[in-house]
Amino acid sequence: MTKYIGAHVSASGGVENAPLNAHNIGATAFALFTKNQRQWLSAPLSEKSIALFKERCLEYGYSADAILPHDSYLINLGNPNKEALEKSRTSFNDEMLRCSQLGLKLLNFHPGSTLKEISIDECIALIAESINIALDKTEGVTAVIENTAGQGSNIGFEFEHLAAIIDKVEDKNRVGVCIDTCHAVAAGYDLISAEGYEKSFNDFERIVGFKYLRGMHLNDAKKGIGSRVDRHDSLGMGVIGKELFARIMRDERMNNIPLILETPNEDIWAEEIAWLKNEAEK
Repeated sequence: MTKYIGAHVSASGGVENAPLNAHNIGATAFALFTKNQRQWLSAPLSEKSIALFKERCLEYGYSADAILPHDSYLINLGNPNKEALEKSRTSFNDEMLRCSQLGLKLLNFHPGSTLKEISIDECIALIAESINIALDKTEGVTAVIENTAGQGSNIGFEFEHLAAIIDKVEDKNRVGVCIDTCHAVAAGYDLISAEGYEKSFNDFERIVGFKYLRGMHLNDAKKGIGSRVDRHDSLGMGVIGKELFARIMRDERMNNIPLILETPNEDIWAEEIAWLKNEAEK
């Protein structure tokens, strides 16, 4: 049983550079964008890039279990506008295909937004339908729903939202969740105190289930519990403090999944990873 610890590294110049960038900061896991996250369309992955990516993952010891790709920020699988929804679904299906081509088995995504035009329940139904379409058109890749901070009209900030989406997904073997610590705190979950940590993750087990936990984003937060503001901070530099991350490193329920930093200062990622590794060994 092991902890896979890393960061969301750059894939600038080609996806094949991500494993190298992860290796250079001492990471045992990593996240990446398989295409430009701020564009709808990107050129297909070249055979050369795919082969090099796989080669470097093998060289540096990154199995698919330790890699958590993230989809484009533009995608909204719960978009109430039919045309915009189709655009999001097409793009998401392409992202799932890219993961499959790279030999990866997870794709992390933000569930979606009501845009204040439909109810949360209606949005959840659209998201689940979008996931079902993507799973039907692809093979081997699990759709990993990330909890959100509850900013704006985004849904997914309550564990109940995640459970309701999963409930409507037909293939339960290919759906999971990623818990972002900053988002959870911003959404109102007290992960800061020892009691709050136990209660929050007991609630998670009861409502969603640890069997669906496929990854975590380890981020401190600039704003407090229930702020609904998605502002990440470096470990120990925000309102959360370092104790939460030490607890996660000691918690066996978080073994064998990618634990990914999305903290704002890339210059100290190697230090943060080294500290996390040290906590995991205590």
